[in-house]
Amino acid sequence: MSSEGQASGLTYPVQCSALRKNGLVIIKDRPCKITDMSTHKTGKHGGAKVNMTAVDIFTGRKYEESAMSTMNMDVPFVTRTEYTLLDIADGYYHLINTDTNEEREDIKFTEDEVGLKIQEAFQGSDKNIVVTILKAMGEEAAISFKEEN
Repeated sequence: MSSEGQASGLTYPVQCSALRKNGLVIIKDRPCKITDMSTHKTGKHGGAKVNMTAVDIFTGRKYEESAMSTMNMDVPFVTRTEYTLLDIADGYYHLINTDTNEEREDIKFTEDEVGLKIQEAFQGSDKNIVVTILKAMGEEAAISFKEEN
């Protein structure tokens, strides 16, 4: 629940009671997808409390958070952009956005499950590999891909 993200235009506030499972939220300054939520009424003078379990959308790390239902929490602005993969070299993807002709070589190739599948498809296919890049909180990563003719 930092105002740092809001000040830079990376997040926007949402009341806790309006958050939903599969929605996004910032927990410990990380963009997370809510995997479980429950609401509990506290004592006779207290308001409802929301308990959340969420997973970091980049690292997969699990987080838990509790907050009063009337509190605001930050939600990240997230964009998904598709790029055609031209090459994987020196630890980075070489990508082009075919709509804007913007070329990028600043997205790091990661040897995780997604990265290795992209590399395998790229090396073993004559088709175009279209990589989806997710951007949130100033971070970007390849999250999926598809093959196109």
